[in-house]
Order: sequence, then C-alpha cells, then structure tokens
Amino acid sequence: MEKIPTISIKNSNERKNIISKDILKACQDVGFFTIIDHDLDVNLIKKVLNLSAEFFNLPEEIKNQYHIKDGAGQRGYTPLGIETAKNSKIPDQKEFWHHGRSNWNQKYKIDMPKNLEIKEVEEINNELINLFNNFEEVGKKILSFIAIALDLKENWFEDKINQGNSILRMIHYPELKNNSEGLRAEAHEDINLITLLIGTEQKGLEVYNKEKKWIPINVGSDKIVCNVGDMLQRLTNDTLKSTTHRVSNPIGLGQNQPRYSMPFFLHLNPDCIIKTLPNCIDENSPNKYQDAISANEFLKIRLEEINLK
Repeated sequence: MEKIPTISIKNSNERKNIISKDILKACQDVGFFTIIDHDLDVNLIKKVLNLSAEFFNLPEEIKNQYHIKDGAGQRGYTPLGIETAKNSKIPDQKEFWHHGRSNWNQKYKIDMPKNLEIKEVEEINNELINLFNNFEEVGKKILSFIAIALDLKENWFEDKINQGNSILRMIHYPELKNNSEGLRAEAHEDINLITLLIGTEQKGLEVYNKEKKWIPINVGSDKIVCNVGDMLQRLTNDTLKSTTHRVSNPIGLGQNQPRYSMPFFLHLNPDCIIKTLPNCIDENSPNKYQDAISANEFLKIRLEEINLK
C-alpha cells in the first residue's frame, strides 16, 4: 500500500536543512506528509477528543443554541447538512465546532469573531485554548522549514500569521446507517496555508495522488498529518500542491462507526496580501496568479463556495 512520507522533526535545530528538503519534496510530490517526534501534547489531544464526543452527544436542541446564523461557520457549532464541498450538491455528513484565536489585535475584531464557550462541557473551553496555542506553535515550526526550503528567511511567515484567523475544528461524523460505501466528506482541498490533523485510529481519510488513485491515511493521536492548503499553493505559484482529499465510510473494521477528528487550519493574518513569491516564478513557471488578494477576501470567496456564509 502506498503511503505518504513520514518526517521526524526531532533535533530540528541541528537538522533543519534536511527536514526542510524532506518537507519540500513531500509538498511538491503529494501535498501531504506525516510528522512524528513533534511537541504536541498527546494527552491533551486525547482529552479534548473525549470532551468533544461529550459535546456532540448532547441533544440537538442544545447544540443548535451554539449555531450562529449568517456567521459563515467561523465560530461555534455547525450542524449536519450545511458544509458542502466545492462543486458538490451533496452536503458533507458531519457536524463541527470552530474555536479560533483568543487574543487578537482589535483592528481584526470585524474579521475574527469571539469564541463561544460550551456551558454543558465546561472543562473543554480552557483546553481548547491550550490546544489551539499548542497547534499554532507546531504550525509555525513547520512553516519555518517551508520558508527555508523556498529560500526565504526562516522567520518569513511569522509576522504574517501571528494574528492569523486560524481555526481549531472538532469534527463528528455520525454513524452512517445503510450507507456503508458512502462519503462522509466529499473530495475537496483546504482553504488555508497548512492544515495539521490529529485524530484517532479510525479509518476514512483518503488522499488523491498523481496516479489518480485514492490513498488511505491512518491518523493516530501520536502523529500529525500535515497538508498544503490553497493559500500556500497560490503563494508559491503551484510549486507546493494543495491536494484533493476526502473522508470515506470504510468497509470492514470501523464500518458504520462514528468518527471524530480534530484538524487545525493555519491561516494568514486577514490583511496579509497573497501575492506570488518572486522566487517561484521563472521562464518555465510563469506567474499563474497576476492579481493579488487579501487573505480575508480569499477566505470569504472560498467560504461561499462551500455553503458557509
């Protein structure tokens, strides 16, 4: 079975050039890779996954109190049957909770709404803050490797993401009765810079490779699956690939079981301008994106495309 690359970031200060080359190759070839020997708190991840299950098991009428109409799904709860992959007519079979940045510059208050707190699972609120911060630090480290690989300064991304509209998403894919071969999330690409995914041993995540085949990826709570998003692909003139992926309902072990996962979508600051990097343009790779666009405008366009508005 084909696998996505696995990259250790142990002793990263001494190995940063090697790690950067490995990540660059993975981003160019597949757009996905697995990180091991990271600094994420595995026990915290397991705790938040368990707490998320408590929330999603609450009655619908309670969960729906946390749904913000006309909020583009950016904070709080989004019920089943709303988010729909671009160019798809079938809504994804998932419900989710969005937790964003807790402290941000006031100039972004229009673009970044406040987080909601879950009263019924009170313990989860502080843990989401801790996990968000933990994810962000790991994401910054991975972006520093990408910066080195692109011949940029190691800290090139730091002032462009330090107020980013990043999102920690808790997802619940309910049991799919009488639909053993269905899709829980239709084929799609991510909007943001990079996505970091922590989940359980449950199967279902699949990546579409160059040979036009779906590769299954098993996500455990001791590994981070990282993938390139559309913002980073655009910034690098398609040098790095935002790869299509989906969540299927697996056949066999785990069939028709609920699935929980927790991706972290790392975003640029809302007013950061996405403009093709000069060193990603040459005679063989002319600029495919002549018009620059702010991260916030890009996000708004893409959210409308997936029925979050």
